[in-house]
Amino acid sequence: MEYSTILYNLEETILTITLNRPELLNAFNRTMMSEIIDALDRADADDRVRAVIFTGAGRGFCAGADLSAGGKTFNAEARDDRESGVQRDGGGRLTLRIFECRKPIIAAINGPAVGIGATMTLPMDIRLCSSSAKIGFVFSRRGVVPEACSSYFLPRLVGISQALEWCYSGRVFPAEEALAGGLVRSTHEPKDLLPAANAIAREIAHNTSAVSTALIRQMMWKMLGADHPMEAHKIDSLGMYHTGKSADAREGIESFLEKRPAKFPLQVSKDMPAFFPWWEDRKFL
Repeated sequence: MEYSTILYNLEETILTITLNRPELLNAFNRTMMSEIIDALDRADADDRVRAVIFTGAGRGFCAGADLSAGGKTFNAEARDDRESGVQRDGGGRLTLRIFECRKPIIAAINGPAVGIGATMTLPMDIRLCSSSAKIGFVFSRRGVVPEACSSYFLPRLVGISQALEWCYSGRVFPAEEALAGGLVRSTHEPKDLLPAANAIAREIAHNTSAVSTALIRQMMWKMLGADHPMEAHKIDSLGMYHTGKSADAREGIESFLEKRPAKFPLQVSKDMPAFFPWWEDRKFL
């Protein structure tokens, strides 16, 4: 697929996906949704990709949905959105794909992130923010509701009280408040934002097993919905059994004992353990 709304830039092991509609502050449309999903499919299939960074072109991250259709922007009856007779919003299709990704994902929020521009970052693993960025869950001010599975993700990230305050008011708030509320890991001067995101990505890419990080990502996210620690114990036990006898485990231990950098041989595209993806096969549960 050729991309018209995003940039796909792989440098060594770090993939940067840049939302690229700067004249509209990278406003989200259905083409962007499809292109990001395709880019994540490519990233999962490419063993060179060890981490993914999302950012925006120009002075914005994503100022929300493209409102050029006016008052009919959110009216699904004006377009064909149905899959098997079920209504699904485009933001949710995107965030579910991010949720299933096998690579660590870092959001480098370089400017305004409003509506879908904010909610698309919620299933990303680590969020960094420019000190000049502003964030808003503005749905109540547009007469709609939070989308993109944000009623699942946001309370789990920041707690129910903070999530409701931001969504009830629909106000746009500064980076400092996002940091204080636990939405972002850290704030940075604009020129320092991407270097900081890349430093985290390199730490992952250069020092860890790709299979381990893919499993860790899904184990952590999937256990947010577990109703008892026994569910985690079952998956932890399967994970330790399969990875503990793997070539990556052998290399991780031997490189530590020999005081040298590890060279993990396993690849996500072909070496995931037999129980993965466990949530799709009840026999592992």
